[in-house]
Amino acid sequence: MTDHKDHDQINGHGAEVITEEENLSLALPGQVLPTHLYLLPVNNRPVFPGQVQPVVVSADRWAGTINKIGGAGHQSCGLVYVGEVPAERVGPADFAEIGCLAKLHKPVKQEGNIQFIGHAIQRFRIKRWLSREIPFLVEVEYPAAAEVEEGDASEVKAYALAMINGVRELVQINPLYSEEVKQYLKFFNPGDPSPLTDFAATLTTGKGDELQAILATLPVLARMKRVLPLLQKELQVARLQSEISQEVNRKINVRQREFFLREQMKTIQEELGIKKDDRSSDVEMFQERLEPLHPPKAVLKKIKEELKKLAILETGSPEYGVTRNYLEWATAVPWGIYSPDNLDIKVARKVLDRDHDGLGDVKERIIEFLAVGAYKKEISGSIMLLVGPPGVGKTSIGRSVAEALGRRFYRFSLGGMRDEAEIKGHRRTYIGAMPGKFVQALKEVEVANPVIMLDEIDKIGASYQGDPASALLEVLDPEQNVDFLDHYLDLRVDLSKVLFICTANQLDTIPGPLLDRMEIIRLSGYLTEEKMAIARNHLWPRALKRSGLKKKQINLSEPALRLIIENYAREAGVRRLEKELLKIIRKSVVRLLEEPEAKISVTGKNLEDYLGKPVFRPEKRMGGVGVVTGLAWTPLGGVTLPVEATCIHEQARGFKQTGQLGDVMRESSEIAYSYVAAHAKDYGDQDDFFGKRFVHLHVPEGATPKDGPSAGVAMASALLLLALNRSLDRPLAMTGELTLTGIVLPVGGIREKVIAAKRRKLTELILPEANRGDFEELPEHIREGLTVHFVGRYKEVAAIILG
Repeated sequence: MTDHKDHDQINGHGAEVITEEENLSLALPGQVLPTHLYLLPVNNRPVFPGQVQPVVVSADRWAGTINKIGGAGHQSCGLVYVGEVPAERVGPADFAEIGCLAKLHKPVKQEGNIQFIGHAIQRFRIKRWLSREIPFLVEVEYPAAAEVEEGDASEVKAYALAMINGVRELVQINPLYSEEVKQYLKFFNPGDPSPLTDFAATLTTGKGDELQAILATLPVLARMKRVLPLLQKELQVARLQSEISQEVNRKINVRQREFFLREQMKTIQEELGIKKDDRSSDVEMFQERLEPLHPPKAVLKKIKEELKKLAILETGSPEYGVTRNYLEWATAVPWGIYSPDNLDIKVARKVLDRDHDGLGDVKERIIEFLAVGAYKKEISGSIMLLVGPPGVGKTSIGRSVAEALGRRFYRFSLGGMRDEAEIKGHRRTYIGAMPGKFVQALKEVEVANPVIMLDEIDKIGASYQGDPASALLEVLDPEQNVDFLDHYLDLRVDLSKVLFICTANQLDTIPGPLLDRMEIIRLSGYLTEEKMAIARNHLWPRALKRSGLKKKQINLSEPALRLIIENYAREAGVRRLEKELLKIIRKSVVRLLEEPEAKISVTGKNLEDYLGKPVFRPEKRMGGVGVVTGLAWTPLGGVTLPVEATCIHEQARGFKQTGQLGDVMRESSEIAYSYVAAHAKDYGDQDDFFGKRFVHLHVPEGATPKDGPSAGVAMASALLLLALNRSLDRPLAMTGELTLTGIVLPVGGIREKVIAAKRRKLTELILPEANRGDFEELPEHIREGLTVHFVGRYKEVAAIILG
């Protein structure tokens, strides 16, 4: 033994280190258990006596320990629970006090790990650490019989029976536990409840700390009291899993049964010739849809080729779905199907008069257009463009034209459209590809000669995806749309019989080539009398109908309606007017709910109770030295435009413009200043007014941007009146562009400007001579009561304002 003592050492932690020879001498055969064990960590859950399970440890860290265990005669180790601590950081403090003695079988090294089978035999308690460095070596003691006493025999027996029943039920519900039960039965001893308790604990899915607490509980009865709740919880989970599994299997079985029955029924029907398969049914359906159509030869050839392809494709293939969708659209186009036109001009006039008050010139233009078609017994495809402010009835006129002709009507908006595929369709190769809007329109109306309205054509956009306006060139050209090519169908579609009606608020944003293909019909704003007729005949009855009121329940007087138009809804169209009428209706309904028998009368006196204070006050015409009223056009209609001029000081010559004027309007003001300053003596200025004074020209409402060339005459007139210290004391307004040589050039928007002047009760107008024809084309009720001077040079304007 002296040699052994020579090898005794004390490690750095003060623990005695036992040599391998001494440890080997402690391994005794039979039932004698070793008192010195090398430890291996167990992470997820502890090992219980009687349990056989694979254990995996890192070869880099634990290979030495495995070698030491293999060199020992008993080939046993201590498997101790360390919780979630990673194996590479395990230290003595991480090992639980109670562990399990286990036999090590069949160690195998693979992929950097060592795997072996651990057969747990007996609990042990760590008594003393002999080595606190890897390989960890400890002295252990085994629980004495007194520590694991069973307790009250009857109570232990009751718990044991409960556990046996629980295990039996668990195995019946979940067959996965059957192998573990068979393994346990090899070592089962009916007279020893301790192994039963440990085995029941291994069947549960309890947390590692809970199971370690059970392993550390030595008295059998106390251990049983810990294990049984876990076993019951496991049973509840297993029952729930079984119920879910049964429900899923039941649904699957039902669906399988339905599938088999359906397949059998399909086979029987095919044998009897009652029903064909899906592919044959699709082919037959498309052939039936093709029969009443009259497609061109090229179209018919293409459709038949696609039908042949569909007949040989498998129904589950992606190509089958693509081909079927193509045939769905190709046979939905109404090839050669036309609705008969109603060419009775009297009916058309009656429909237009019924749906619209005013707009006499517009209705006359439409009647002329229809008359040409009636004369030749056919209305070929044409393109009309209705231009006017919002709310003047452009869309409703399109509907009336379709009704007058007896044609189907389809409308879609081009506002904000940026993708040319919306017009010409997507290529068939793209996922989710569809035809363009025109093919969709033909499918919906089911005839090849509908009225298609392209709303907001002036608001069409462009992007990297293409230019829809350019795509429309083919559609809106009567020479080209007879062979319109849709990219999705890849077929030529005849749009020459379609009547296209486009709408726009202005022409500036419409590309020239597109505008050149359309016949322009202008719709201007309404006068007060026209608005009153529209409100009486259309807006007010529609508002009553929407609210469910009867005409006798609420009365709107003529003075009140006039005040609404003049003080609340002064715009060119009637949308604002309709909103105000609906506002009156809403307030009236509230009162009728409170007083069901009340009869409501809206008059000029109580109008403010319904609509609040007027939005527009009666405007006084601006007057004084250097003040003139001009006329301007806007997308919302015509407006009056006061122009003021004044002298700032006489210290130096200068000219200043304000009123948020655009570049064109600034140039007009500078031309007007230059012309008047150069010719002031010709009009009576003997004091050289502009040679030594700083002049300021202003166009009121500075928050509103203004631009355009038509204010030149008005600006020159304001400057001339300032130089001569004169004022205009009569209701006169003017418009026209001026050149440096005094020539008055024509301007646009004459109708809108004249209506704006009448709205402001300006009865005397100065217009360019070149616009005489535009004025004479206006309806009589608009020209009535106006005194108009047509001028070609500015000296004629000066004679009128100074006369």
